[in-house]
This record gives sequence, C-alpha cells and structure tokens, in this order.
Amino acid sequence: MVNLVNSVTMGNLINLILLIILLFTGEKRNAMKAIKISDDIHSKLTGLLGELTAETNKMQTYQDAINALLEQSVILPSEVIARVENFIEENKDRGFANKEDFVRDAIRYRLERLKTDNECIEVSREQYNELDEALKEMGTPFRSPEQFISSQISEVLFKYDEFKRESRKSGIS
Repeated sequence: MVNLVNSVTMGNLINLILLIILLFTGEKRNAMKAIKISDDIHSKLTGLLGELTAETNKMQTYQDAINALLEQSVILPSEVIARVENFIEENKDRGFANKEDFVRDAIRYRLERLKTDNECIEVSREQYNELDEALKEMGTPFRSPEQFISSQISEVLFKYDEFKRESRKSGIS
C-alpha cells in the first residue's frame, strides 16, 4: 500500500478515495467524469470561475464554470471574431480589453437602440467634431451638435406645419 501511495499524486489520491467511496456506497447519481485540459484552458476556466463568483457573490466550482459556458455561450462565425479582434487591436483607445468586453458592449448598445422610438443619423466623426468646434467658436446658443440638429429639425417641422395649414386654407392638398 505504501508504494501505491508514493506513486500517485495528491489529486489522484483524492480521486481514488472518491472512487472507493462511490463503489462502497453504490452512489451512481451525479457520477463525475475526469477530463484532461491544457494549462491555458485551466487558466481561462479559473478566470471564468472568478467572474462567476464575483457575479453571484457565492463560491462556484469548475462544473459551474463549464455549465455557464455551455448555457451562456454564443457561437459566432470565425470571420466576425476576426473582425472584432482586428477592431480591438486597431482601436486600443476605445477601451476594449478583449472580444468579450466588445461583444457585451455591442449587445448593450444594440438593445438600447432597439427599445427606443428614435432613429439614428450617421455623421462622420470628423464632421461631428468640426461641427462641435464651430458651434463653440462661433458663439452659437447650441451646447452640442445634438442640440443644434434637434433645433434644426424642430424648426423645419414647425415650418412644415405652417405650410400644411396654408395649403388647407387655400384648398391645395
């Protein structure tokens, strides 16, 4: 027996003890399987385990981490993953540490956009920044490009209402 104990690691010894307990108790429910994983995957699972523990405020197991991966994962095409990774690499100033951060942010943004009745007008970043600068330097009453654009839309809609009223008065439709 001494030679057997000396030739196995502590982890194997614990597994051996658990196996003996299972054999003697006849326990077959929730039987566990051993899997071999690389150090890199073990490190990632440990990181996920830490995130889950922080999220739930209770201790989690590797099984919980694997369950979370299986239940909460979304498979994306490799081309999409490559585009996200390239974007992150080329835009480090945007603050995305990894593709998971990017995807979480993108989903939150999209959900916010979908739940409003607002439309979005795209303006190049260069034009937006130049408009912002112009509004400030010219001493306009507008604090931001958004405020300026909103006032322009309101003004046109007001004029459109007047136009419709005049058209109805004159009988033009």
